[in-house]
Amino acid sequence: MKSVSELGDLRGKRVVIRCDFNVPLDGETITDDGRIRAALPTLNQLREAGARVAVLAHLGRPKGEVNPKYSLAPVAKRLGELLGTEVTLAGDVVGESAQQTVAALQDGEVALMENVRYEKAEESKDEAERVELAKKYAALGEVFISDGFGVVHRKQASVYDVAKLLPNAAGTLVTKEVDVLAGLTQDPQRPYVVVLGGAKVADKLAVIDNLLKLADTLVIGGGMLFTFLKAKGLEVGKSLVDNDSLEACKRYLEDAEKAGKTILLPTDIRVAEGADFENHKVVGEVEVVPANAIPADKMGLDIGPESEKAFADAIKGAKTVFWNGPMGVSEIEEFAGGTKAVAQALTEVDGLSVVGGGDSAAAVRELGFADDAFGHISTGGGASLEYLEGKELPGLTVLEENK
Repeated sequence: MKSVSELGDLRGKRVVIRCDFNVPLDGETITDDGRIRAALPTLNQLREAGARVAVLAHLGRPKGEVNPKYSLAPVAKRLGELLGTEVTLAGDVVGESAQQTVAALQDGEVALMENVRYEKAEESKDEAERVELAKKYAALGEVFISDGFGVVHRKQASVYDVAKLLPNAAGTLVTKEVDVLAGLTQDPQRPYVVVLGGAKVADKLAVIDNLLKLADTLVIGGGMLFTFLKAKGLEVGKSLVDNDSLEACKRYLEDAEKAGKTILLPTDIRVAEGADFENHKVVGEVEVVPANAIPADKMGLDIGPESEKAFADAIKGAKTVFWNGPMGVSEIEEFAGGTKAVAQALTEVDGLSVVGGGDSAAAVRELGFADDAFGHISTGGGASLEYLEGKELPGLTVLEENK
């Protein structure tokens, strides 16, 4: 992939850049601006080079309809604050407002187009539809830069098709993400520990397949741990179980044993009658029980203190760690202990520690950890997992092909 510096003199040139500004909102308040901050190095590089910058981004899933709930207005405001300059928000994506907004840009100025997912063709499976929209994106600029790592696994008009129509390059963020993830898949320093959490095993099947070959230890927490416990023949009460993945989990446990790898599962669990997920509250009393003695009327909602120590010891003894997915229902205070213990251990790794985006990134910030406490926090949960699965990511291959 070309870097921005390989594009030559950008002074006075209109540059279209795809960023990932899909940030969490509480009304119109951004609750985690990590993805906006991650775009600043490339945007500042372009401003200093005197480029006229038109930013493409999405927010949520408006499904091809204009919906004020998904407007990028809060993003434009926050981006302007972080850049220390006004960022104009166009009233549409590629229409008259977008064209006039870009035409009015001066050297070093930045404007944000409205949510690209307001356009039906953006996510279309019909390539011809996407290409027609991509031509309109391309008409806004003379150069295209891809810097939204969180979307490079999508074959979408603003990610893939537009890159075929203009001279292109990877932004600082995309380049850094690829370098870090390559370090996890190509001759990683050992011991190499992978920590996986989150709700569903099904979401992680392919990545487990691939990482069992690469990692020395696989640490399993989150809702997915109960499918592994059930695969071992244990009772899990009312805990979340992905029955369709039971056979796969049995196979992973057998394969790991044959290969001399470790799949580390919790030995104790925090349980309760349940949880009010909407209001972030516990239902009933919280107690800690052995992983092989979960009561039939209880739900497992976090790993226990004994497991926290075992997980932390495995992580701190590693030279390379990748973590994706909370250890419990971390948005409920009583079940945040496991996630906090894992996060703390990652900050103490003498080597490369990578937080794999998505819920994990949001959780560590919510728990008060600074981004620079870790080796790297990925901005793309889905993209980083697909990279580690060994999948081809369309938004990256198009940049490589065009070099």
